[in-house]
Amino acid sequence: MTFKLTRRQTLVGMGALSVTAALGMPALAKGKRNLAVLHLASHAPSYIAFERGYFDDAGLDIDLKFFEAAQPMAVGIASGDADFGVTAMSGGLISLAEKGAVKVIGGALAEEKGIAGNVILASNKAYDAGLTDPSKLADKSFGITTAGSSFHFMAHKIAQANDIPLSEIQLRPLQKLGAIVGALSTGQIDAWAIQPNVAKKMIREDAAKQIGLVSDYAPDYQVTTAFTSTKNASEEREMTEAFIKAYSRAIADYNAAFVDNTADDAERDAIAKIVHKYVESDSPADVAKQNLIDGAMRVNNDLALSLNSCTEQLEWFKSEGMVKDNITQEQLFDTSYVKII
Repeated sequence: MTFKLTRRQTLVGMGALSVTAALGMPALAKGKRNLAVLHLASHAPSYIAFERGYFDDAGLDIDLKFFEAAQPMAVGIASGDADFGVTAMSGGLISLAEKGAVKVIGGALAEEKGIAGNVILASNKAYDAGLTDPSKLADKSFGITTAGSSFHFMAHKIAQANDIPLSEIQLRPLQKLGAIVGALSTGQIDAWAIQPNVAKKMIREDAAKQIGLVSDYAPDYQVTTAFTSTKNASEEREMTEAFIKAYSRAIADYNAAFVDNTADDAERDAIAKIVHKYVESDSPADVAKQNLIDGAMRVNNDLALSLNSCTEQLEWFKSEGMVKDNITQEQLFDTSYVKII
């Protein structure tokens, strides 16, 4: 499903080339490009850049392409169904990098002490039965989308910090975020860890209970990364740099409005309205806005990459046998595009 830019609609008849020429920008990429996204608040900069015309300003003709989980997004990049993606590192993404298909070019969502982050939830049924703290997760079920997903890694970090062998937590791969929400709400699984906009909505609706924060166990976790095809990274540098520039403008808007609170009320309202089209669209706008404010997480300025956190994740994937031992950082990361932090 795709949405057209409001700004484009006012320029109908001019054509993409004439529009970019009128703005003094070259058309960097022939034909339409796709940005892979999920219906999560962590993708707010994607929606902001799209709706505010930042991609057009950078000479790019980009549409949004929606996916249900991180691993299919990586496959979509490798197959050419999408050109850029911003999501968690997964076993699938790493394996595709080992095959020379994709590259991580930046970092996005990050855990940061003092800022709301991923919330650890228990089902009402499990909470009432005593699951009131992550230290009690042994022999309990924990929802993940797929093996090797960010949810899998968060379960590992929680288990490690609480001296629980991960094998003692029953990981339940349910493929889609909606399926995990449904399973937790009905008590079919005991626990989950998810971004605050989803978690707080479930708590508000009395569908689950908060029992902890991921930042207590992984305070510097690089939750999501920006990636593209190896071909784009190596052969389409101008286009890739233009994407990073446009996306970084949207990150600045988002952080100012919801993380650093340096934007005024009018700007915060405008951005909340954009995000509401894609996230919690079934909730009243004022409720969705408050959820964004309460559950905002830092997105790294200019897509800066926490290489230490990403390397830790890579080594964990290797230790679990989910990716080959011989994959190198050079195969996975192209560190030439953004600041390394």
